Amino acid sequence: MSDPIPQSGSPDKEPASEAQAAQNAFSNTERAEPATKPDPSAPEPKPSLGRLFLDNLWAANTFTVTLLSLVLAIVVGAVLMIISDPAVLSTYSYITARPADAFSASWTLVSEAYANLFKGSIFDPEAFSGWLNGSNGWQAVLAPISETLTYTAPLVFTGLAVALAFRGGLFNIGAQGQATVGVVLAALAGFLLPLPPGLHLLVAVLAGALGGAIWGFIPGILKARAGAHEVINTIMLNYVATYFLTWLIVQNGVQDPTRPDAISRAVDTSAQLPRLLGDNLRVHAGILLAVLATWAVAWLLNRSTLGFELRAVGANPDAARTAGISVTRTYILIMVFSGILAGLGGSNMVLGSTASALTPLVVAQIGFDGILVALLGRVKPWGVLLAGLLFGALQAGGNRMQSYSGISLELVTVLQALIVIFIAAPALVKAIFQLRAARAARLQTSLAKGW
Repeated sequence: MSDPIPQSGSPDKEPASEAQAAQNAFSNTERAEPATKPDPSAPEPKPSLGRLFLDNLWAANTFTVTLLSLVLAIVVGAVLMIISDPAVLSTYSYITARPADAFSASWTLVSEAYANLFKGSIFDPEAFSGWLNGSNGWQAVLAPISETLTYTAPLVFTGLAVALAFRGGLFNIGAQGQATVGVVLAALAGFLLPLPPGLHLLVAVLAGALGGAIWGFIPGILKARAGAHEVINTIMLNYVATYFLTWLIVQNGVQDPTRPDAISRAVDTSAQLPRLLGDNLRVHAGILLAVLATWAVAWLLNRSTLGFELRAVGANPDAARTAGISVTRTYILIMVFSGILAGLGGSNMVLGSTASALTPLVVAQIGFDGILVALLGRVKPWGVLLAGLLFGALQAGGNRMQSYSGISLELVTVLQALIVIFIAAPALVKAIFQLRAARAARLQTSLAKGW
């Protein structure tokens, strides 16, 4: 018998078939691969500007955290309005029966309050339409902006005072006392010195700056020479300045002879800051000085040798001392410059349109509000200016909100505090809104380093 013819699937043919199949597969893979392979050492293409914007839009950067902090403060403020209004709160007793009543009353209250806050600080559509039809003048249109800028000017000065000290590693709680002494010397120069216009204003402004410088020098020299903590010193000096003002007002030659209460003589018109938009609007040249001071502080910190030394001491005093920087001298200069700024803020309160005479409450709370402004502005000069505008708008709009909506003016203070609380706790905002980590955000950096 002849041997059977081997089939195609016999073991003798399998090795050749497998080798051929592998060779064919390798050839197909080689043909499928691109002709040129990417160079791993080549730089990656840069993302477009739009892609960067979208990637950082919902990230924990400074802008997003600040904006969302405002949103949170507005929401919490709305809740406080609702629970503090008995009429609106009563609608929630039968919310399961008629939920529309509770929602409608809450929306009416909150929307009206915030609308009046906007109208009193930025723009009033009714005043604008009245100007178009001739029922009121252009002054009514600019009145909200005028009030906002009037409140902003002293806050910028005290905010810069606190921010400058922060950048130098010092916590200046004494801006209130420095502003108080500044307003005292500015007012005394304003009604005791018989000087011609122009010169009289210059002397009064410089007197306010001198008063703040003196009150800042005291804790500065104590910190530099004796190691006394500036927080304790400045807090105590706040009380000294307040009681000094109260005592001085009722002294002969200072108190208004026609008034039995604690009020001084009025500052001469030759020493008052000129109004920018006429006598019917309160905004004055103090806001221009505030912008100039912001530019000066920014230049001092970023462009000058003294500013470099100041930031170096604020970041690490021991390293700065090793590098040959006089920490003692720097501490004194920081507090003196900080006092000058706070004193200018105080002089705005009596030389501007807020008041024209000394009273026990002439300074209000601009020194303590300056701390909030500095924190909100990230202790950076231009950030402080923007924060001062926001706080000025809240104060200006709060007056209208109280008058037209019946909302307590203290609620504006609560809003300011909430804004600062949320900004000072970026981790909380990040957790609430599930923000991504920002590449360039440094929200956890210390205050001395400028956040």
